[in-house]
Amino acid sequence: MSKPLSQLKILDFSTLLPGPYASMLMADMGAEILRVEAIDRHDLVKSFKPSINGNSYAFLTLNRNKKAIALDLKKPAAVEIVKKLISEYDILLEQFRPGVMAKLGLDYQTLKAINPKLIYCSITGYGQNGCYKDRAGHDINYLALSGLASFSGTEATGPVLSGTQIADIAGGSHHAVMGIMAAAFQRLSTGQGQHIDISMTDAAFALTGMFGAGGVGAGDDPQLGGTLLNGGSFYGYYQTKDNRYLSVGSLEPKFAKIFFTEIGQADWYRRSHSSDVQEQAQLKVDISSIISEQSLNYWTDKFALLDTCIEPVLSVSEAQNSPLMRDRNMVIEVKTPSGEFVKQIAPAIKFTQMTNEEFPEENYIFTPNKENTQTLLKRFSYSQQDINSLVAENVIK
Repeated sequence: MSKPLSQLKILDFSTLLPGPYASMLMADMGAEILRVEAIDRHDLVKSFKPSINGNSYAFLTLNRNKKAIALDLKKPAAVEIVKKLISEYDILLEQFRPGVMAKLGLDYQTLKAINPKLIYCSITGYGQNGCYKDRAGHDINYLALSGLASFSGTEATGPVLSGTQIADIAGGSHHAVMGIMAAAFQRLSTGQGQHIDISMTDAAFALTGMFGAGGVGAGDDPQLGGTLLNGGSFYGYYQTKDNRYLSVGSLEPKFAKIFFTEIGQADWYRRSHSSDVQEQAQLKVDISSIISEQSLNYWTDKFALLDTCIEPVLSVSEAQNSPLMRDRNMVIEVKTPSGEFVKQIAPAIKFTQMTNEEFPEENYIFTPNKENTQTLLKRFSYSQQDINSLVAENVIK
């Protein structure tokens, strides 16, 4: 059974997280991804800990189901290889700063002239134009400039760091995939590709759509600890006696009534309706006092059979082994190029005609090697003599 994106062939020039995560999503759905790896540029994700046989588990996950070729893009012969590849790999993903691909001779206008069907997606921190386009940045900076960080946290904590890269992934990776899919769908009717400009700061700004809408529309900015979901209500995490945490999301009246009854304070339900910030803060203190009297297992068992939006805060390894993740098949075993099977987080998008068991082990070739590179180039009319010359000139590995 073919996968949903099995007709797509994508050249991926990206490293680190936003681009590789985007191409991982598309590879999981069947797209053929060819990573163009620089000969002299190390991907820092390879060095993350923990690792196995020189590759981090993060790198193994982000690059599963991908193929790779190593090129020195500063050399004209390598640029010519790319220009030939786009006759077939007619979607390109890159996340260099604006202008870098143009300096290499691989900008959208140049490649579009060769293949008008080319879909060219650029992921950057601040977009292809504007006063910040040449500025360096990371996830924390995009969240800061988008306004999202300004109300993520409480007055006591100030802006808080997230456990995952919100702007990089929800902003960059996911928007890139949506943009590529939309452009591919439109290409079916027009026969034309286009350049997709993904700014992670733009996307993070758009992610404030629920509570940020009032700030844009009415100048009423959301505040730290001032909204229903960021500290302005009893919705939150509570520490237990054994220094674990319980998530309490019982906002709706039917859930809240059960919650307060089960902790032995049914009359506190009325307090939860107060719009007074100080009263809400005191309610959270009182709830914390009660939750801290018992262990996480006690509270988990107490609420296990009740429909109240209350769940334990699990570690990643605990989540991996939970009944929920087992039922959802959210952990898979994938064979690495060196032969080991490693457990990985499975794709989250489930299709009725595609299962986790269908992961193609033979496509797990993320490290450029001589045999695969030669096979690929011969498909594009390179002779063995041409290939030998390219290797001798250090254009390819």
